[in-house]
Amino acid sequence: MRLDDIDPTDNADDLGSGGGGGGGGGFGLLGLLPLLLGRGMGCGSIAIIGLIAIAYFAMSGGGGGMLGTTGGGGAGTGQSPTAGQSGRQVCTGERLESCRVMRLADTTWETIFREAGQSYRPARIRFYQGDVQSGCGAASSAVGPFYCPADNGVYLDTSFFQELEKRFGAKGDFARDYVIAHEMGHHIQNLLGTSDKVSRLQARASQAEGNALSVRLELQADCFAGVWAARNKDRIEPGDIEEGMTAANAIGDDTLQKQMQGTVVPESFTHGTSAQRMAWLKKGLETGDPGQCDTFSGGI
Repeated sequence: MRLDDIDPTDNADDLGSGGGGGGGGGFGLLGLLPLLLGRGMGCGSIAIIGLIAIAYFAMSGGGGGMLGTTGGGGAGTGQSPTAGQSGRQVCTGERLESCRVMRLADTTWETIFREAGQSYRPARIRFYQGDVQSGCGAASSAVGPFYCPADNGVYLDTSFFQELEKRFGAKGDFARDYVIAHEMGHHIQNLLGTSDKVSRLQARASQAEGNALSVRLELQADCFAGVWAARNKDRIEPGDIEEGMTAANAIGDDTLQKQMQGTVVPESFTHGTSAQRMAWLKKGLETGDPGQCDTFSGGI
């Protein structure tokens, strides 16, 4: 994806390596791996936000465009981490592309929100190495990229991109861009206010129901990633779409479970199958309309 003329975001932090304890971590694209291996995650995870968001749309009937929802707060009250460096000085070397994606994502979604008569609040990208203390608690690079709604932060250890390419065969700049755009999809879900409105429903969900709801939330984030790319289709280069689809296919629950344990357990899915992830990314790419990203009603 052509991003060389995009100024990197000012909303960037370098948190360095190491972090404090306490709280549970979130998880992003590959955060289901600990679950597949039988290790539970704590509060603040995208899966939990998934329960909240889906329950809200169930309550509201699930109708209308995604940006037709009332509310714009959504941020939690967690403490932001202390940054070693902030601003564009962080966005050098291997971080530059991610910072450019963040800038373009903020600009794109600000326009979409404005078209819907809503205000937009930018996210922050927070780079770290190894371990980190986010506004949602402690996490490590093992959970993959994640979004923390308490501080509007997209957390990224860029070594993840090496794993994405070498371990999962998802190469190319657009595969990396898709990772950031997916996490920004969770930022959009947070800004819609869904988590605040339905947090009380979260405790009543069974594990199976929670997993199914998490799948729907993650698939919508994939669709939102596609919407972002579609709104910037003049920047898409030959091979980009194939790179994105390869990445979506590589991180499907069924594909990962086959690779890791040789069997597939559908009731344990938290992010969706490879086919589902590719389908919803493609839908966003084809429509460029967040209103078409309704994973909450009908079949998925």
